[in-house]
Amino acid sequence: MKITEYGIKDRQLQKEGHAQKASAEQKEYEQASGHKRITENNTVIAKHQGSRLLEKILERDNMNLAYLLEHGIYAKTPQGVPQGGPLSPLLSNIMLNELDKEITRRGHEFIRYADDCVILCKSRKSAERTLENLLPFIERKLFLKVNQEKTKLAHISQIKYLGYALYRSKGKYKLRIHPKSIAKMKGKVRVLTARSNGWSNKGRKDKINQFVRGWVQYFRLADMKGMLREIDKWVRNRIRLIYWKQWKRIRTRFEKLKQFGIEAREAWKFANTRKGLWRTVHSPILSKSLGNKEIASLGYMTMTDYYLKVCEN
Repeated sequence: MKITEYGIKDRQLQKEGHAQKASAEQKEYEQASGHKRITENNTVIAKHQGSRLLEKILERDNMNLAYLLEHGIYAKTPQGVPQGGPLSPLLSNIMLNELDKEITRRGHEFIRYADDCVILCKSRKSAERTLENLLPFIERKLFLKVNQEKTKLAHISQIKYLGYALYRSKGKYKLRIHPKSIAKMKGKVRVLTARSNGWSNKGRKDKINQFVRGWVQYFRLADMKGMLREIDKWVRNRIRLIYWKQWKRIRTRFEKLKQFGIEAREAWKFANTRKGLWRTVHSPILSKSLGNKEIASLGYMTMTDYYLKVCEN
């Protein structure tokens, strides 16, 4: 199931009044999953001819010995699957298929993506009872370890799920981007707009546009128009800073400013400024020469414009 479908289902459940949730993430699933448990004990795989193929894949030397990083040393383990491998999400769904059936049998609404699960309940007491009953099922019947640090009871507005969060507006719950996801995005933008990475302007532009498309597509279900306007403003300032830093000499700055439509007298005055880099970015020197239209003409995509194209709201 895609992320969009999870988001839609989440909002539908909010309308039905499921305000409390029990969240559990299977700890170190990749290290705890037994191969025989995956291929024999699961009813979906055991009845299918693909079980033998899956078993052969797991028995390969580079697959059945997962690697754990402990104290900077890689150590081989006799069970589990490679963490971060393309097969890991598939095997996670296989192992946790029985958990889905158990939650459904108990009559709970839930959302699960790989090993990240959110169970929605109508009260805190119901959530506590659900968590108390499901933990033994996961650990004793499925033989999986539950990450106690990430397992908690909380109101639906206080959780972070797949980078999303929820907020209440006019009696309805809506999706927004979690602050941690925003901070992570800003960190990536700082890397892409760093002045010391040695990229060409075209290469940097392509990387920024690629990131913008991927990030906005992933979070397109969220309400974030106002936030994206502020982010775009910040990104444009960082782009201006890159170009101003590249125009090192006074003569170069003078010529470039004239190319962007600044009169000769004013361009010479701006080129001789003694302001610091970041202060120059916020001054008329670059806001006039490298305005929003000029940056767009250079091929840089804005998050707001792309969001309005793909927005689901």
